[in-house]
Amino acid sequence: MSQMGDISLVAQVVVFHNTRAFDQLVKKYQSPVRRFFLHQTCGDSELSDDLAQDTNIASFKNLSSFSTWLYRIAYNVFYDYIRSRKETDDLDTYRVDAQCSTLQQDVGQHMDIYRALATLKEMERTCITLFYMEDQSIEKIAGITGCPAGTVKSHLSRAKDKMASYLKQNGYDGK
Repeated sequence: MSQMGDISLVAQVVVFHNTRAFDQLVKKYQSPVRRFFLHQTCGDSELSDDLAQDTNIASFKNLSSFSTWLYRIAYNVFYDYIRSRKETDDLDTYRVDAQCSTLQQDVGQHMDIYRALATLKEMERTCITLFYMEDQSIEKIAGITGCPAGTVKSHLSRAKDKMASYLKQNGYDGK
């Protein structure tokens, strides 16, 4: 579906409350948004599903591509969640809980990736998730996060180094 097709569907949802148009958008974007949250939460699938439910398309204003805007909304939802958790929990407790909650194929390897992601600062994890796991460009990530492109590149570089170091220390030799 093209960018114009997405905009048309959003307009139908917002203006006419068209449930079929909404269903089409959900089918197209629910997997990428849930995957984004899954990586951000270091594998907590229940939390990822909850956060995906909070991602709302009704405020789209056509100032950027729909997918960039949607990831920006998802990014904001996640960081609102993190801010609310910081009031009651230490982030390290959240990370440990998330690491222990994943149940997927090849759990050991997934856990190692999630543990490596958990070593990153939130912005580094966001940038590396969007770039490598969601195939977003540097420019789109800059639009999603509100950071300059050079800052996104710096976050990516630091994140790659930290993850590589963590994985090497845990038996991955880079082959």
